[in-house]
Amino acid sequence: MDTSTGLRCDQTIALTAPAATKDYPQHLRRIKFYDAEHDRYLVFLTNNFDLHALTIAQLYRCRWQVELFFKWIKQHLRIKRSYGITENAVKTQIWIAIAVYVLVAIVKKRLDTEASLYKILQILSLTLFEKTPLDQLLKNTESQMATSQDNNQMNLFN
Repeated sequence: MDTSTGLRCDQTIALTAPAATKDYPQHLRRIKFYDAEHDRYLVFLTNNFDLHALTIAQLYRCRWQVELFFKWIKQHLRIKRSYGITENAVKTQIWIAIAVYVLVAIVKKRLDTEASLYKILQILSLTLFEKTPLDQLLKNTESQMATSQDNNQMNLFN
C-alpha cells in the first residue's frame, strides 16, 4: 500500500462469527490507515467497494468533525428534534435556527449586554408577545439578577 498517504491495507473480508454471518453474510471492506498527525492506526469497515480506499479513510477520519458540528447544533441552536423528515425540511429547520442564533448574537453585540446568548433566547421565548423594547427587557433582567444575587446572601450581622 501507499505509505506516503497513510493507507496501510485494503482488504475484502467476511465475518466469521455464527451470529454475525447470519446477520450480515455479505463481504465487507477493511481499510487500515495510519494517522500520522495523532500517531495512531485506524481500521474502518465498510460495504462500499466503489470509492477509493483513501477517500473512505479520509471520510471516516473527518466524521468526528461532523459529530462535533451536530453536538454544537443541539447545544446552541436548541434543536431537540426535527419537525420534518425530508432533507429539505431538516436543512430549512437548521438554517432558521442558525439565522435566529446570528440575529441574537447581533442584538447582544449592539446592546453591549452581559447576558449570555442562552439567557437572551430564554428572555425572548418568555416575552415573545410583549411590546417591550429588547434593551429594556435585557436591562430589567440584568438588574433583577443583580438584586436577587444580593438577596440570596445571608445577613450574619443584624
